[in-house]
Amino acid sequence: MKKFGKALVALLVLLLVASVLFLYWPLTTRSVPAASNEKPVDVVLVGAGIMSVTLATYLQELQPDWNIQIYERRDGVAEESSDGWNNAGTGHSAFAELNYTPELPDGSIETKRAVGIAEQFEISRQFWSHQVREGRLSQPSDFINPTPHMSFVWGDENINFLRKRQQALVKNPLFYGMQYSEDPAQIKAWAPLLMEGRDPAQKVAATWMPLGTDVNFGVITRQLTDGLKRSPNFGLHLGHEVSALRQNDDKTWNVTVKDLKSGNESTTHARFVFIGAGGAALKLLQLSGIPESKNYGGFPVGGQFLAFKGADVASRHSVKAYGMAETGSPPMSVPHLDSRKLDGKPVVLFGPFALYSTKFLKHGSWFDLYSSVTHNNVAPMLNVGADNLDLVKYLMSQAQLNDDDRQAELVKYYPNAKREDWTLVTAGQRVQIIKNDPQKGPLLQFGTEIVTDKDHTLAALLGASPGASTSPPIMLDLMAKAFPEEMKAGWEARLREIVPSYGRKLNESPALTNEIRTLTSQTLKLPFLDVPAEVAPPAAIPATVARPAEAPLPPQEKRNKNEELQAL
Repeated sequence: MKKFGKALVALLVLLLVASVLFLYWPLTTRSVPAASNEKPVDVVLVGAGIMSVTLATYLQELQPDWNIQIYERRDGVAEESSDGWNNAGTGHSAFAELNYTPELPDGSIETKRAVGIAEQFEISRQFWSHQVREGRLSQPSDFINPTPHMSFVWGDENINFLRKRQQALVKNPLFYGMQYSEDPAQIKAWAPLLMEGRDPAQKVAATWMPLGTDVNFGVITRQLTDGLKRSPNFGLHLGHEVSALRQNDDKTWNVTVKDLKSGNESTTHARFVFIGAGGAALKLLQLSGIPESKNYGGFPVGGQFLAFKGADVASRHSVKAYGMAETGSPPMSVPHLDSRKLDGKPVVLFGPFALYSTKFLKHGSWFDLYSSVTHNNVAPMLNVGADNLDLVKYLMSQAQLNDDDRQAELVKYYPNAKREDWTLVTAGQRVQIIKNDPQKGPLLQFGTEIVTDKDHTLAALLGASPGASTSPPIMLDLMAKAFPEEMKAGWEARLREIVPSYGRKLNESPALTNEIRTLTSQTLKLPFLDVPAEVAPPAAIPATVARPAEAPLPPQEKRNKNEELQAL
């Protein structure tokens, strides 16, 4: 018995020592090569996705004399979250995403979040329009295409919610033109696949917004990168992984990178570092050692979609139709039957189906999650796990799905779908933020968050949705936080040439909405609707049809707790 007791104590001591080593590893700082450049480069960006490339494009326009270097672990740009097959491709304007407009206890609809997302996407449109005019982006149809956004529901409760949602949103200039219908014939005209084969007795409702878009962020990233390469002050280093980040006494940084082909390490001296490496940003932020990095952990979630590549399906579905998460499912499971243009061809996707993985990147390591756990974040991560058991249960149930289960979910939106018409594809990984908030305690936080150090020498972007759709406004926010002196010294004036609405809200002015949308619609070849000077109540809004921006209509007379979880 004494031997057993001694063995048990020894085992507990061993486990304790192993836990300490695990949580505090590494115990010592390893040596790295000295910097190869005495004069620091101005900016090092980690990751060659939509975020880093967008920031680099801004900085190259604002400060063309700056030396900017990007390091990317893959052999090409935009091969992770920015790739067309690895995200939803929705130009997130909150036209269709029901989780952006929660119903409040008094029965009213909260629209603040939706309006904010719509405002952000209008900034993205302005940024991309500017890049087209400057020749950094080519033919708009290569990366953005008109694709109406729909919300589609059934059941009295959901129909009542959707009706109230449309009535609340169309009072805002950014949502003018959104139509609502409970007429099966009208809904079939908008999206035949949703209605064909459906039980005629089933009550359904839908909203339809002609100003929606489908966006290929991979194409945008690659074309902007080609534009950056025209400058002699820009360098792109593919197949290079950042292995160490060390801050110097003068607040500059030594960025050590490993050539994944040769295995050799080198170090670059830099004034400013941006970590925009998607899911890997958390581990790199921890690598920096800044105090701000200690407040975060990560929760990885992947997604899978059913892909229809046949022309008989793709030619008959030209909208993005978003549904509502079913009772008991987290809002991140919002299903959508989605018209896309990928690899130059029309495709229809249905999903998402959650995919749990401990990887932080699609091409990452199974040890990513475990290696991100430290003595600083282990308690908040355990706390958040205990508080979100419904999410854990949902992910476990999703892991048990088979093809018959997926087909059963599909026919709720596409009744005549055939099993042989689709294939299962795996999209990219997302890492949701676990944050130890000083006031609220540990939180599982959705959306994106910019983390900067107090010296404004390093910034990182954590989180996911709406992500790529709002990369230009997110990078504007980042520059305001990381480069406050430069912003005041002249950058703000230059930014108004890139983003004409900079510092103003479109939704507060129908006239400004029309002015900016006319500009971007003409450049990006997108449909346009004139917003009346006084947006009328929903009942007075006539049926509207989007028109090309190049054919202006005559002037119109005046006419009188759900979090953002679009993670996949």
